[in-house]
Amino acid sequence: MAEQVETRVGADVVGDYDAICRVVQLYIDGASRGDVTKLEEAFHPDSRMFGALGGTRYDIPISTFFEMAQGMPADTGSYRGRIVAVHQTGDAASAIVAEDGYWGSVSFVDYFLLNRIDGSWKILCKTFAHVGGEPPTT
Repeated sequence: MAEQVETRVGADVVGDYDAICRVVQLYIDGASRGDVTKLEEAFHPDSRMFGALGGTRYDIPISTFFEMAQGMPADTGSYRGRIVAVHQTGDAASAIVAEDGYWGSVSFVDYFLLNRIDGSWKILCKTFAHVGGEPPTT
């Protein structure tokens, strides 16, 4: 037997959209500057990141990404990150971010899963596709 899905009466669609975008923008700003404080505010502490770059898999706890971002911020002068899509149903949401000029020449498309937890939106998972450019050699 199918269960009925409860919908919030008087849902604040615009407010939810703005709150989701604010959290995703924290990721963009935090990654671009290596600002771990912004990244910690955006992500749930149990979040993970999945993807591949230069033949290396990155299936890691988000705290490992924070260390990477702090050591090698995305913005070396030409970084641009934009939210290109947001989808939301109740307390669940997804967002897509396009990033160009990451470390100067790398491009990614990122997919985020978010959830409203105790009234606040948090990113639960980031998965990415490397769509152009060569990562720096360090």
